[in-house]
Amino acid sequence: MKTILTRATLIDCVDPTPKPDSTVVVEGGRITQIARGAAPTDTAGAEVFDLKGAYLLPGLWDVHIHPDYLTLNDMPLPEQVTLFGHKLMAALTESGITGLRCAGSHHYMDVAWKRAFDSGQHVGPRLFASGHFLTTTGGHFLTSGHALEVDGPYGWVKAIREQIKNGVDHIKLNLSGGIMGPPWDLHTHSFLLDDEIRAAFAICKQRDFKLMAHATNPAAVKAAVTLGAHSIEHGYIMDDECIELLVKHGTWYVPTLAISHLTPKQTTNLWERNWVTQRNLAHALCCRAEAASDVHATWFRKALDAGVKMALGSDIRPLKDAALLEMGLWVRDGATPWQTLVAATRHGAAVCGMGDQLGTVETGKLADLIVVGANPLEDINNVRKLQLVFKEGRLVSDKRTPS
Repeated sequence: MKTILTRATLIDCVDPTPKPDSTVVVEGGRITQIARGAAPTDTAGAEVFDLKGAYLLPGLWDVHIHPDYLTLNDMPLPEQVTLFGHKLMAALTESGITGLRCAGSHHYMDVAWKRAFDSGQHVGPRLFASGHFLTTTGGHFLTSGHALEVDGPYGWVKAIREQIKNGVDHIKLNLSGGIMGPPWDLHTHSFLLDDEIRAAFAICKQRDFKLMAHATNPAAVKAAVTLGAHSIEHGYIMDDECIELLVKHGTWYVPTLAISHLTPKQTTNLWERNWVTQRNLAHALCCRAEAASDVHATWFRKALDAGVKMALGSDIRPLKDAALLEMGLWVRDGATPWQTLVAATRHGAAVCGMGDQLGTVETGKLADLIVVGANPLEDINNVRKLQLVFKEGRLVSDKRTPS
């Protein structure tokens, strides 16, 4: 099937200059032609979309997600799996999130949905699965129901082998505490002993599995980067040596600003206010977030200015709102709309090992595309003005208002 998108203002996420009056042709799920000027005259058998100047860009990515934090006491597993799938699909159709990387889900529900989407059973985003996130006894976010407590070098090796056996794409390891947790779960504390962390990284390297490292303080960040982490998640507190190591090793950084920034006192627009009202975060956790916010923002900006490789991940729910809120926070903390858009498209695909196939609008790439009604390079929140979503050139969501 051929799809032709005409009269588009193209933001390809390669060049920051929008290209008006562009035409993109898709055949067999891939972009086969990109042209400027007049639309092709040979449209026989093609589905043609006249975009009337609207903005065509790659689909968005959120590379740090979780399903709702529900235990089996909160909701039976079948209902949880179903709910997660609906929320994944809503992220695609309601917000144009075409790629997602999971950072922890119990009972491998992310693996199940990845297989369902990849096989064509259901239409959903591209999903990269982690299975459980792994932490120590007395580790991070045990109340989530998605953590496995692991101790001792061989305990870590066995747990990672279990994740691999069950079909994950990458390993999520929590080296340290977090902002959201009980008093003993602090982001200033690291949890693993040296022999534990070395064993965990060694088995991932031996089995050629990327390691997604929850690291929230300088010691944890340095250990993870030095031992070969693929990405550092959060980095709430860093130092200059952390930045130098991230640059030297080419390690990805996913800052998840929403965790420290989205509290009632810090909201700056209606979308953020609506989210924090629905989230109804406990006062004590709001205080912890607010105490961490300025330091988090400082190291985010220093990483950005230093040229650290950075991708956009939200770590919040619902998935259809999460990446859009995080994009606004990037700009609030000093990123340009262009840097933010690249982090949410090209860099998101690259973190997931799909940079040669997705993340930009280029000839030969898979046609995961969105159309928005206004220029996101002028205001990043224009990504909310979603009109169309395509997955491999197939229309999966049409939000245009009939004239």
